[in-house]
Amino acid sequence: MKKPVGGKPYFLLSFLPAVAYWLLETYSTLEVALIGGILLGIFEMIFEKYFTGHVHTLSKVNLALIVVLGGISLLAKEGVWFRLQPTFTGIGISSFLIFKKIQGHSLLLDMLKDMGQVPPLPEAVYKIMEWHMTLFLLIFAAFMAKVAIYDSTATWLFWKTGGFYIAFAGFMVIEMFYLKFYLRTKKS
Repeated sequence: MKKPVGGKPYFLLSFLPAVAYWLLETYSTLEVALIGGILLGIFEMIFEKYFTGHVHTLSKVNLALIVVLGGISLLAKEGVWFRLQPTFTGIGISSFLIFKKIQGHSLLLDMLKDMGQVPPLPEAVYKIMEWHMTLFLLIFAAFMAKVAIYDSTATWLFWKTGGFYIAFAGFMVIEMFYLKFYLRTKKS
């Protein structure tokens, strides 16, 4: 059987555990919701392997977070720990970007070079973009902690799924304008 691959929006699979958790928490017990969210996190990874042919490291880390935080939530009988997963993911990615910066490396430049491509922009631009991305992820992680602790699960679901993409798109528009300004001033 041939495995489907290509440019289809398989990233939508990442919404499954969050949507299941929200539905199950709304219509059943916290325990059922947490177990359902954990199981769908496992299924998400299986689907990713089937649809893309591999499982990304970030998916494995997110699944581990879902399982660990889901387990803590089960023991504590409090769903907030499960909902903190996006916070810990944002902090983890930001920490990795800071670690690369301290080492004097740029993740984006390293990835371009690993793919055998010549960076189309000056190296300084990639380092600025990564610094801004780090700040965005840290701010969004703090925001998601606030949402997880103080807001409804429905609000958390929005910001964990579509809300993140909307916020990221807004960030990228601002970043493009900033980089255009930055590059224009460097030429002068």
